[in-house]
Amino acid sequence: MTEVITANDLGIRLQASDETALFKWFVASFLMGKRIQAPIAARAYQVLVEEHGCDSAQRLAQFSHRQLVSILGKAHYVRYDETTATRLSALAQKLVDEYDGKFGALCRTSKDRHTFERRLLEFDGVGPKTVEIFMRDAAAVLF
Repeated sequence: MTEVITANDLGIRLQASDETALFKWFVASFLMGKRIQAPIAARAYQVLVEEHGCDSAQRLAQFSHRQLVSILGKAHYVRYDETTATRLSALAQKLVDEYDGKFGALCRTSKDRHTFERRLLEFDGVGPKTVEIFMRDAAAVLF
């Protein structure tokens, strides 16, 4: 049985106007969307976001690949550390470049929830599981 970890479990209080909370939950969802145990993904989230301050796309984009690999390793998120580091960097850069780093902008440019979810899938490394996890908690505040 897979353990379900919610935004609330991680201390993230989602609100439509809180870009930081939405970004934090997206990062957590991204990490949990991989074939890795939920507690390890949650720990990786805590190390990345809470300990190293990667709480916005702009901030995450400032970290080098090596730094991200090291952070993920510290959290024992080692099975996918190299690819995850690459994809986290790309995800942050795409969010900054195309949506000014904001989920609100991504949401406003989407005509409906389906379009929004399809746009999330355009981020490298984001698959249906990540979208499912993210939307489970974020849909209520975004739509």
